Amino acid sequence: MTGIERPLPDEVFSGLDREGPVPLYAQVAERFEALIADGTLPSGTRLENEIAMGERFGLSRPTMRRAIQVLVDKGLLVRRRGVGTQIVHGSITRRAELSSLYDDLAQEQRSPTTEVLLYEMLEPTAELAQRLGVELDKPVLHIKRLRAADDAPIALMENHLLEAPLVQREELEHRGLYEMLRERGTTMRVARQFVSARAATKDEARLLDVPAGSPILTLERTVYDQSGRVVEIGHTHYRPDRYTIEFTLVEK
Repeated sequence: MTGIERPLPDEVFSGLDREGPVPLYAQVAERFEALIADGTLPSGTRLENEIAMGERFGLSRPTMRRAIQVLVDKGLLVRRRGVGTQIVHGSITRRAELSSLYDDLAQEQRSPTTEVLLYEMLEPTAELAQRLGVELDKPVLHIKRLRAADDAPIALMENHLLEAPLVQREELEHRGLYEMLRERGTTMRVARQFVSARAATKDEARLLDVPAGSPILTLERTVYDQSGRVVEIGHTHYRPDRYTIEFTLVEK
């Protein structure tokens, strides 16, 4: 993630209550959050370093560091080695619907990008063949992608699907998988999915830019067409600080 460094307005921290019950770092974090919300600090903006900001506004480095960490935990800031601290949009909230993450991000103007890590045809294992409803010698397409929003990694996606001739590697870098399948005549009618959490592996942690062993949100989805045939089996691993799944529950 690259961006210009934008100094904070001189008056941004004026009027802080240094003797009140609300901790100073919390007040500073609140001021930062307001600047992000109103667009004064747009996505991609690189902040001054903590020492420079603290000296300029008469705040200690521990206060600045803790305030920034609050916003990192909320998914509003991201720290990048060699780059510094930058503004990102908040956590993605996505309804539990049969839609593509790429399309959802694009609709929210979150600048989605995709890196295709793996694209291969392979003969399925016995378990995968059974789940897909194909013979063991029937090749299936296996793809693995890293999805980012506003240049910040958000999800690691792995898919197995049957419509291999319809999905090209180059298109996967710029479009959502479901959009491509629908465009080519595949009707996705229903999906069954499971949501859970677990510790990130070293490889997942490296790609998602989180500490190894930290929690990640996982979603396993099996998609069926109108005839009940399996179209795709997907496993997606999300950064929990940047992604939320929203469910609507209806009483029977």
